[in-house]
Amino acid sequence: MAQVIVLNGGSSSGKTGIARCLQAILPQPWLRLGVDDLVGALPPSVLGAGSGIEFGKQGEVSVGGDFSAAQLAWLAGVGAMAKAGARVIYDDVFLAGGASQERLRGGLAGLEVLWVGVRCDPEIAAGREVARGDRVGGMAASQATMVHEGVRYDLEVDTSHTESLACARMIASHVRLSRPV
Repeated sequence: MAQVIVLNGGSSSGKTGIARCLQAILPQPWLRLGVDDLVGALPPSVLGAGSGIEFGKQGEVSVGGDFSAAQLAWLAGVGAMAKAGARVIYDDVFLAGGASQERLRGGLAGLEVLWVGVRCDPEIAAGREVARGDRVGGMAASQATMVHEGVRYDLEVDTSHTESLACARMIASHVRLSRPV
């Protein structure tokens, strides 16, 4: 039985929209969590230059030791929720590609995970980024392909010309669910 669905893709690729659609169409309740939740929960001392997380003027993202330590604890917590019986849709941006996947895999050890790559044409993602207005310009285009380098998926979807609901339906068809009691 799938306990965790991991959606990896660059900024503005459509992960959150897909996650919301999955929550609506999957027959059992699923929690939606992601790296944006972690960043939003961080104290101001871990936002900015140094050992935290910094968002550069060209869309680059750099992380330091304090952020990495918080992220490891966060990922262990996501895994603990799933091990306690929660079904989790986790949306992430693997800035280090395959190394990021391995870090998350450690937090999800012992769980059945469906790994999903969410791709989007860099120009389309950049247009979405501008429309959102809450991201540093350049982030979507710079992350569109790099987050997939060295990552192994069970399934990939492309949101360039496919709506979130259609992508969610493709993913849902790959989720093995337990039978109702």
